[in-house]
Amino acid sequence: MAHIAGVDIPKKKRVVIGLTYIFGIGKSLSQEILKKANVDENTKVQDLTDEEEKMLRAIIQDDYEVEGDLRTKRTLDIKRLMEIGCYRGIRHKKGMPVRGQRTHTNAKTRRGRKKK
Repeated sequence: MAHIAGVDIPKKKRVVIGLTYIFGIGKSLSQEILKKANVDENTKVQDLTDEEEKMLRAIIQDDYEVEGDLRTKRTLDIKRLMEIGCYRGIRHKKGMPVRGQRTHTNAKTRRGRKKK
C-alpha cells in the first residue's frame, strides 16, 4: 500500500482512482496531479516506482490542502458563519438544510426523526 497524506491507498486500484481516497482530492484533481508528476493514469498503485510515489507525495503536500488541514478549515468556516449570524450560519445551528432545499416533506436526514 502506498501511504500518501496520511492515507493508505489500495494497491490493486489505478492511481487516478487511488488518489481519490484522500479527502479533498476528486477525479479531476487527481488527473491534474498525475499530469504534473508525469505519471500515467492507468498504472496500478502497486506498479508505482519509489520516485513516482515521492513525487506524488511532494506535489500533494506542497500544492494542495487535503485531509486534516482541509477538514479543520471547513469546520472553522462553518463556525465563522454561525458566529456572524448570517442565514447559512443560523441554518447550520438549527440543523436545517443550508442550501435552499424544501423542508416541509423532505430533509429527513438533516432534521432528524419525527417527534411524537
